Amino acid sequence: MVMRLPALRRAALVLAVSTFALAGFARADDPPQPRAETTAPAGQKVGRGGNAPGASQGSSSAAEPHRLPSDSTTKQTLDLPGRALGFTATAGSIRVFDGKGEPLADIAYTSYELDGADRATRPVTFLFNGGPGASSAWLQFGAAGPWRLPLDGEALSPSASPEVKPNTETWLDFTDLVFIDPVSTGYSRFVASGEDARKSFYSVDGDANSIALVIRRWLEKHDRLTSPKYVGGESYGGIRGPKVVRQLQLQHGVGVRGLILVSPLLDFREFTGTSLLQYVATLPSYVAVAREAKGPVKRTDLADVEAYARGEFLADLVKGEADKEATNRLADKVAELTGIDQAVSRRLAGRFDVGEFRREFDRKNGKVTGRYDASVRGYDPYPDSSSSRFGDPSGDALQAPLTSAAVDVLTRKLNWRPDGSYEVHNGAVEGNWDFGRGINPPQSVSELRQILATDGKLNVLVAHGLFDLATPYFGSKRVLDQLPAFATRRVKFVVYPGGHMFYSRDGSRQAFRSEVEALIRE
Repeated sequence: MVMRLPALRRAALVLAVSTFALAGFARADDPPQPRAETTAPAGQKVGRGGNAPGASQGSSSAAEPHRLPSDSTTKQTLDLPGRALGFTATAGSIRVFDGKGEPLADIAYTSYELDGADRATRPVTFLFNGGPGASSAWLQFGAAGPWRLPLDGEALSPSASPEVKPNTETWLDFTDLVFIDPVSTGYSRFVASGEDARKSFYSVDGDANSIALVIRRWLEKHDRLTSPKYVGGESYGGIRGPKVVRQLQLQHGVGVRGLILVSPLLDFREFTGTSLLQYVATLPSYVAVAREAKGPVKRTDLADVEAYARGEFLADLVKGEADKEATNRLADKVAELTGIDQAVSRRLAGRFDVGEFRREFDRKNGKVTGRYDASVRGYDPYPDSSSSRFGDPSGDALQAPLTSAAVDVLTRKLNWRPDGSYEVHNGAVEGNWDFGRGINPPQSVSELRQILATDGKLNVLVAHGLFDLATPYFGSKRVLDQLPAFATRRVKFVVYPGGHMFYSRDGSRQAFRSEVEALIRE
């Protein structure tokens, strides 16, 4: 999940990541007097810094009430069509320390390791969602984990059953899985108080460094440093993912074979202020929504719209409203492509921001489209209001069943019972996030170039949904097209029917799994 763009515009882009955060995390894996974890699975070595949250560490008595329980390791069997998977599941956490050895936070994770595999050669994939402020529940219970919660668009409601089912498309067949919940998401939490601790995690670079550290610590703790390693991120994970891989390469001595980006946002700049590129990025998805209302749509069906968006549409946008002929031509073409009333399109000069499109597309029926999946429609609670006061019918309905499913799996199946509330999406994180330095919004394209240049064996898979208005696919396509030739040869771009969580559709989830398997088996 990715943050709402107005929140970015409101964010104060003025604070640099503190020296405390970066220097502290760099030594966080070396707390004073490390002690071995008592609950480690038999035969697994606990590496340096692998002490359990329940172990005695330094002088952290003030943090005792905030501790997560010791890791829980269980044996599981998954019965699937044509196969049965036996695996070891671990629900637990890794403690992060500052440069003085004082505890800062417990980062929760859930890992699934296939039984009987050669640990030295068995791939392991680390996955996280975005937000910032989202737990890894979407990827775990929607796409890759051993159990899946049906996420069926309009058929899903807050009161839908949270019961998970065996996931036929689990990635566990070809890679072990580690799902990471950044601090303040899932059950992850601060154990230190004060503003400095919050700032050290609630920032673009501090966040990426903490996740990279947790990955290295997990590898040491589970004796997996020699395993082939992959990283996957969704949504804001597009910012986080390349930065995490770069940190692993440079700061933590860990090489990564592949990066999987799901509905990523790679560059905030085109979605801020008066950038004209935001309209170029969203137009193909708007038209995909309109055409999908009449029948199934694939990306190949949008070739004409993509050509128009990067050609005549952009040229008329650049001419601006000072050129009345160009503006009317643009507005009329957008109305023709989307089916929105011509008068409305002319009033907006053909420049529909996401909120305006969502309300105007089906306004005659008093409905709004989803932001995460614009093919999903819901009622506008204030259809006659002059202001927009509606939620997201494609995202809001997921919060309750997904939260309940995550808690049920962790407590009942995996026998891990933290106190406190499970945060599937914590809005307070986004509201307190430090998004960058000065006037430069965050982007990860620089790190993407660097990691591809540094490691000639690293491959990248970027996947999007056609109807996603949170991170439109054409925005990523434009960014990736600017990469040099040495990089584009190792970046694969795929687009599926569906929204931000395109894997909620059976066909898209199956096709995506095949692409991930091909990347990892390459």
